[in-house]
Amino acid sequence: MSDDIDKLLRKKEEPRRKDKDLFETVEEVFDTATVMTIIELIRKKIIKKLNGVVSTGKEARVYLGIGYNGEYLAVKIYLTSTAEFKKGIYKYIMGDPRFRGVKIKDTRTLVYVWTRKEYRNLKRLYEAGVKVPRPVAFLNNVLVMEFLGENGNRYPLLIEAYKELEVEELKHVYHLILDEVVKIYCKARLVHGDLSEYNIVVTPGLDIAIIDVSQAVDLSHPNSEEFLIRDIENINRFFREETGISTYSLEEILEAVKECRTMKKED
Repeated sequence: MSDDIDKLLRKKEEPRRKDKDLFETVEEVFDTATVMTIIELIRKKIIKKLNGVVSTGKEARVYLGIGYNGEYLAVKIYLTSTAEFKKGIYKYIMGDPRFRGVKIKDTRTLVYVWTRKEYRNLKRLYEAGVKVPRPVAFLNNVLVMEFLGENGNRYPLLIEAYKELEVEELKHVYHLILDEVVKIYCKARLVHGDLSEYNIVVTPGLDIAIIDVSQAVDLSHPNSEEFLIRDIENINRFFREETGISTYSLEEILEAVKECRTMKKED
């Protein structure tokens, strides 16, 4: 009988140890509510394990997660106590019809809304055929998505990879990016809003993927035109100044991007 009791106690203790290990992994950065959110995602069998940090930023950290089928996942966890973050994101939420009527009570609520916004943007982009990570789930301030990498190592960002590329390869990547800008606008009906060499991933076969889509806005957003112009200018600036390749003018790119709307009007 005592052996049976010991087995039962061990079974009950195992998840507690796992929860304790997880808490110790992230407690230096995240509060208890965030740790409990991660534990809930584990209990819902969305992620099985959380490993080390993949990338860090002022607003969030991305961890390497393991799914229940052994697949790698990117687990993006937003900080819930960043004052600068609060100041910077209002302009992307206010004016977006998808968030009309949402009440922002405090910074934590704002971050939860922001996480939900990124998941919805990611889903919309992915379903429209834009090259983005596949969205998996979100809860509170935690977003789970496809991991872009191999054997737990992430693929490089454009800012990290461009010096290893030949001129023709850089031209190829430039055109791929412009193709995605068109798809984001015409098929997903969004504008990225913060596109740069820091959120474009270079993947095998000299392909690309777009990441960090939390700030993407609907075309009906009052600042969507301004954000689109800024995205294009950011990409042109990078390729002109850092790679030396020739770029299209802002006007040429805008015309190509908006051609789908012109065609619809004519139809």
